[in-house]
Amino acid sequence: MKKIVKQVLGVDVAQKELVVSLVQRTESQENLLIASGVFDNDLRGFSSIITWLKRKSSTGLPVEFVMEATGVYHEKFAYFLDQNDLRVCIVQPSKISNYARSLETKTVTDKTSSQAIAYFGLDRKLTLWKRPAGGYKNLRQLTRERDQLIQERTVIKNQIHAEHAEAEPSVDFITRAEKRISLINDQENEIRSQIKTLITNDKQMFDKAVIIQTIPGIGPLTAAIVLAETNGFDLIRNRKQLTSYAGLDVREKQSGTSIKGKASISKRGNKNLRKAFHLPALTAVRSDEAFKQLFNRLTSRHGVKMKALVAIQRKLLELTFTLVKNKQAYQPVRKDEEQPLLVK
Repeated sequence: MKKIVKQVLGVDVAQKELVVSLVQRTESQENLLIASGVFDNDLRGFSSIITWLKRKSSTGLPVEFVMEATGVYHEKFAYFLDQNDLRVCIVQPSKISNYARSLETKTVTDKTSSQAIAYFGLDRKLTLWKRPAGGYKNLRQLTRERDQLIQERTVIKNQIHAEHAEAEPSVDFITRAEKRISLINDQENEIRSQIKTLITNDKQMFDKAVIIQTIPGIGPLTAAIVLAETNGFDLIRNRKQLTSYAGLDVREKQSGTSIKGKASISKRGNKNLRKAFHLPALTAVRSDEAFKQLFNRLTSRHGVKMKALVAIQRKLLELTFTLVKNKQAYQPVRKDEEQPLLVK
């Protein structure tokens, strides 16, 4: 009988169902596809998966549950597994898709996707996921709710502007729209107050927020978003992982001398975290000498201001991680100096 040294359950997550595949690796490094199944994405389905696994998996050897970070649909199952002291690994979709292209599978279905996730877990030594500590989950809910309100308010303001441009504007429409904006403003102020209270009452979170706000361009709300979307950097190991998580990692397609695509950021990551650094990057370039020098140097190199600004966003994100991990405040520089922390 072949000795099993590792077993992984790959989970392809959808809103209403979980497609799973169990794979095992033998002592001779042979990969075995044991079984696949489909279960509901709810508590009853989670319990059914555990029962199914007891029949299919090898006893005495832990199973690693590997899944993609798919919005919020994976969270219930991840929390259920963590609550039951099971091994959970959550991976960025870009890593899975890159790995899947290396396999010989020509047909892409939920079943083959779960198998690719499972084989990825076999081939990699992944960091185990743990639920966010303290109030990070509540903080994320509040910052995302605020962002939705801001988007809604922008839509209403555009509608009011368009209505004013009409030949005969509807006074009733404008009145109702302005009332909705007033309500949104009240709700946003309420959320801001809750965010401030939540951070102030958590010493660890508060200390990290104070450090982040020493960086030029970053205020209380941006600091809150950074902490909420990264769980206070608790599961981030290095800057490369962080930029990939935010979708600010650079992708370039080049083959020989005939194919040379333009380098660009992947945008396959946490859009909330990526978006949070747009305005801070603009402020940093205007108000801080080190970032101004870096922006001018990058712009003079390729002449594209937006490309340089994205690089500033990436540097700001990396800087927040470095300073928080080192428990160190940002130190501005004089005009005749360069900031070595910002330059590779």
